[in-house]
Amino acid sequence: MDCAKTGKLILQLRKEKGMTQRQLADKLCISNKTVSKWECGLGCPDITLWNGLSEVLGADILKILQGELKPNRVDVGKIDKVRFYVCPVCGNILMSTGDASISCCGRKLHPLKADLCSKGHEINVIETDMDLFITIKHDMEKDHYISFSAYVHDDRALINRLYPEQPAEIRLPVMKRGGYLYLYCIRHGLIKYPINL
Repeated sequence: MDCAKTGKLILQLRKEKGMTQRQLADKLCISNKTVSKWECGLGCPDITLWNGLSEVLGADILKILQGELKPNRVDVGKIDKVRFYVCPVCGNILMSTGDASISCCGRKLHPLKADLCSKGHEINVIETDMDLFITIKHDMEKDHYISFSAYVHDDRALINRLYPEQPAEIRLPVMKRGGYLYLYCIRHGLIKYPINL
């Protein structure tokens, strides 16, 4: 760990939060001289302070340790290249509209890769006046089911959570023509379907 880089980042993050050295020190129950020492690169925080420091400064512990925050490319508003993540521990569903560092339950998550219309996961789409009724040819048992669906089109995404032992079907409002439907099978992964109506 480079104490000078880490200290410079702590200084930057503290100023972004509009905090004085004393305010940061008070939140961590340490002296403001300790914070000053870090920011001058004359020492690094003790391991027992990292969680609190991360919480107070609103930054990832690893990024503080590395001493740099690399910004992502600016999100241009189109989410048709959305990325989905599923935590292997708790099952949380997360998404990003660009490059992101995503973690859950202490584990770094990687974006799911979508297969196109896999066999055994066929869908049937019926358009009514108000919505799309989509049925999925798929078992919905505790060890093999569709966990979520996401309808993505240009500037919007609609996510539906599905559960075992319920019908494998969803209703979506008709938003715009086109887009993609994503389904996440807990056994086979993410599947992508073009919606061409």
